[in-house]
Amino acid sequence: MPCPSGLAGFGAGGLRAGGPRAVLQPAPRPRREALIDALALWATQRFAAAVDAAHPDAPPLVALSQTTANVLSVKVGWGFAMSYASSAIPEVARVHRDVRDTCERLFRRAREAGVLRADVDISWTRRVYYALIHEAAQNRKEKDIDAVATLIVDTPLRGAGAPHPDRP
Repeated sequence: MPCPSGLAGFGAGGLRAGGPRAVLQPAPRPRREALIDALALWATQRFAAAVDAAHPDAPPLVALSQTTANVLSVKVGWGFAMSYASSAIPEVARVHRDVRDTCERLFRRAREAGVLRADVDISWTRRVYYALIHEAAQNRKEKDIDAVATLIVDTPLRGAGAPHPDRP
């Protein structure tokens, strides 16, 4: 008598009375790290989609505001997964590189349009911008994403200092 499907590896002896018992075990579960990596990749792809959905080629200030609100929404909603997004995963590293390049292009366009000073360090400005988004995502007291996005954009553009008569 042939073995029922799924039990073929146990042979017919496992089904006879008095024969050895066949212990059926579920397929091995994925490692915790593999699940976290998959979740991190998924969140990173949402992050990239948020940047693309903001139309980074729109006028610089519009694109910067929309990108900030979109990215902040992803980071608030998927903060756990985003915090595990590691550059050790090649696709995650590529997505973050592409987003970084898009962000720096956007800041260069903002500089060319006069939104940023001509002498601004684009890489430094991007890192400060990222830090502001990170801090805002960690501090979830403010529920209005658009209001927080406006604060994030205004901080590097207008600074936190009082107007100075010797500076424009």
